[in-house]
Amino acid sequence: MTTQSAATPAFRPAASGPALTASLAVALIAAVTIAGAWFFQLVLEILPCPLCLEQRYAYYVAIPLGALTALAARGGAPRPLLLAGLAIIALLTLANAGLGTYHSGVEWGFWKGPTDCSGPVVNLGNATDLLSRLDTVKVVRCDEVQWRFLGLSLAGYNVLISLLMAAIAAWGFVTTAKRS
Repeated sequence: MTTQSAATPAFRPAASGPALTASLAVALIAAVTIAGAWFFQLVLEILPCPLCLEQRYAYYVAIPLGALTALAARGGAPRPLLLAGLAIIALLTLANAGLGTYHSGVEWGFWKGPTDCSGPVVNLGNATDLLSRLDTVKVVRCDEVQWRFLGLSLAGYNVLISLLMAAIAAWGFVTTAKRS
């Protein structure tokens, strides 16, 4: 009996199939989505509000984490490592869907948004400085939709994309966990 065959099933290298597929799919979807967000910002000049910028954080984590999990799966890493990577991706993207839902609700007026991007402007500073600051500052409000397609704003599309990524990561997790 060799040490490899005596290893517990959970710590034998997992078959890379579903873990590799799921993590690569999530990394690719996240990369395309963030490229689209930058296109809207830099080319179409649709500036993001503070909540939009916060929703990007999940993509900035999902891209390298998905790539690392894919590399680990390709290299025959132990199943618990792959499951951990996929679980983090699933939870991260699910939380991002929640943030996008919150932002969409702010846009539709279902609830109040954060005061820094949807509340009243309370501090204008002194009068001499006001005119110079008005020329340089563009306030992007979280409760005003700058672009819609088929009735959904970019925050609404973020919800759908984040849920898709969470479902793919969850599929990879469940399928990898069931493999013997």
